[in-house]
Amino acid sequence: MAATLTAPAPGAPAPAAPRPSPGGWRSRWPLLPLIATVLLPALPYALGGGVGPADIASAVAVLVCGGRLLHLRRRPLSGTAALVLGLPAVGFVVATVTAADPAAALPGLVRYLQVFVLVPAAVCLLLKDACGFRIVTGALVLLALVQGVVGVDQYVTGTGASYMGEDLRAVGTFGPSDIMGMATVVAYGLLAAAACALRTPRTAPAWLRPCAAVVAVGLIVPLALSFSRGVWIATAAALLVALALTDRRQALTSLAVLGATGVVLVGGFGIGSEMIADRAASVTQVAQAPDRSVNDRYTMWSAAGSMWREQPMSGVGLKGFPDHRDAYASIGLSSGSDTAGAGQEFRKQALLSPHNMYLLILSEQGLIGLTAVVGSWAAILIGAVRRLVRVRARGDTAVDCGLVAVALMTWQSVNFLYSDIGGPTTVLGGVVLGLAAWWALAEPEKAGSA
Repeated sequence: MAATLTAPAPGAPAPAAPRPSPGGWRSRWPLLPLIATVLLPALPYALGGGVGPADIASAVAVLVCGGRLLHLRRRPLSGTAALVLGLPAVGFVVATVTAADPAAALPGLVRYLQVFVLVPAAVCLLLKDACGFRIVTGALVLLALVQGVVGVDQYVTGTGASYMGEDLRAVGTFGPSDIMGMATVVAYGLLAAAACALRTPRTAPAWLRPCAAVVAVGLIVPLALSFSRGVWIATAAALLVALALTDRRQALTSLAVLGATGVVLVGGFGIGSEMIADRAASVTQVAQAPDRSVNDRYTMWSAAGSMWREQPMSGVGLKGFPDHRDAYASIGLSSGSDTAGAGQEFRKQALLSPHNMYLLILSEQGLIGLTAVVGSWAAILIGAVRRLVRVRARGDTAVDCGLVAVALMTWQSVNFLYSDIGGPTTVLGGVVLGLAAWWALAEPEKAGSA
């Protein structure tokens, strides 16, 4: 039955016109601390205790989020989102309370809550729609471009970090003490640009897709010159997952373009070809003549496993790995890694973690912590993939956001097999986790809007 319109009664006041919502940056200003959190890791640490400008910006983002919730009296996260994002806190608290020295574990509790609970929750609550999502990922691409240019210049001019006796390793502004910093941000930007090239928003200008493709291909160069094996593997895995979630023809075309780019850059121009080949080959040299870094890594992995077997449920406590390392590591572990170049004098950097996030959690937080953290991350990744498939089937305009979320979450999950938290890019992991969680757990009308 057709609906009928009724005129207002004579003398009755006319209904108030709907109040237009403010547009532009008036409605986007809460994203500013998130954008600052993304861009500021490139600055050197200014404060003691490992606290940098990006950490301050992330704290501001959390405070802004809390203030908006109190002022606007809006419903916070849904029950599912609160459970998924809050679950890791259980393992963090248990590991702190059961640690041999709970006071010494408190800084670790604060750091873990910041990166894996508070910042992701703030990202989920501050993002209003897909447009806000694209603004934050655009900041990731901008950071990657700046760091990539600096890294390539370091390789060309021989002013990078020391690698095989030459100052050639591209590390951006992060320096040799955070050898994976540049590689991490370049990988984030590469994946975001590639997702935009694969599924450009319908309302975007015509030039965006070719520009995104050029940026993604161009960022391969600094990524290769970082000589970071774990980042290479994680980026390749994330790209393959993103391509698998697009149509078959586009996936094959993209793979052909990426393959041709690699051949031209490395084979044709010879950009670090011999060093890159040697570095890639070293990934498989575990049983036969591994390099020292590989030997140290596997020794620390073994030590982490021994710590877990000693304390299987709650681990040795947050920040407890360095104190227990020597008691469980074999004599084959070196005293530290040599760092130099990129404006830094030679120094020995202590090996204070197993360079595997899962083993770090297992050794310090036990099965309780690992189950809580991995369960949360798995729920986010599975939810992100499911929503991407549904949105793509409906033909919605936010498919690019879904591809970015799935690619970044896949990258983070794989890269944690070869790295853990630490350094100025740590807080970016929280932003990435929040982006993926927003896509996986946000209301459908928000995640699927243009």
